[in-house]
Amino acid sequence: MPGAELRADFWITEFLTPWDVYHHGVTTVHAHERTPYQEMFIVSTGSYGKGLVLDGKWQSCTGDEFLYHEALVHPGMILHGRPRNALILGGGEGAALREALRWKTVERVTMVDLDRQVVEACREHLPEIHQGAFEDPRLEMIYGDAIAYLDESNEAWDVIYYDLTDPIEHGPSYPLFTREYFARARRRLAPDGVFVAQAGPISPHELPHHARLLKTLGTVFQSAHSYASYVPTYGAPWGFALCADRPLETRPDPETIDRLLAERTTGGLRFLDGTTLLGLLQTALHVRRAIERETVIYTLDNPPKFFGGGVAV
Repeated sequence: MPGAELRADFWITEFLTPWDVYHHGVTTVHAHERTPYQEMFIVSTGSYGKGLVLDGKWQSCTGDEFLYHEALVHPGMILHGRPRNALILGGGEGAALREALRWKTVERVTMVDLDRQVVEACREHLPEIHQGAFEDPRLEMIYGDAIAYLDESNEAWDVIYYDLTDPIEHGPSYPLFTREYFARARRRLAPDGVFVAQAGPISPHELPHHARLLKTLGTVFQSAHSYASYVPTYGAPWGFALCADRPLETRPDPETIDRLLAERTTGGLRFLDGTTLLGLLQTALHVRRAIERETVIYTLDNPPKFFGGGVAV
């Protein structure tokens, strides 16, 4: 039948909800490992280029990762204005690191990732994504548990990023998405520091989890603002949380933002500029209402239990 020819024999099938799946046709497998923490694939696909898959869940790919990583990193940097250091929890493929290092004011970025094997595989097989960021002398790379790092570190950070895997029940990240660990992250911020987290999909079925994360963050920070970017390979608009202990400017002047980016970054952005930032920060009505109505707070006794997983066949 015209238009219905399938061109892959190997598929990554991600379970988005108990009723919805997303198939990515794989043309080449560049790496496959079962690490002590997860199963990893680095693959090429027919539509979206090379990508990283962990435990069957799509993480990043060359075709659209900029829609996620520029949205994750730059609103927090812009809100701070002159960040000198940043902490990235997670971020194994190096894309959040790449974006943070675009800022001329940044003197040091510490990246904490649990899985050395995944990071090393990404360094080898995904140079299109990290673009040499792992070789930047401003990087301090730590292989370890982000939970332990927050508990043990006494550093003060201008910006902290949660670029972690989703808080799936029994996964390694879910305790970090609770009020207790959001409070630990807040204590690691410098004065005027900014906290940014990936906060899950905001499709209608999955929106309650995002709303609960924002409601939880609102019990820790003076301001917790929801925004989202559509990332096609995730199969849904992806939510973020921008947090600080001061009011947030959610209607920035685009020309002012463009001047700031021109002066304080090395440029090269593909997605985010002043106009895009203004649009990102205008949270949709149904999302605002979901957050306003939400009463559940995520704690260690009542942690998030996101749905997720996938298979390679």
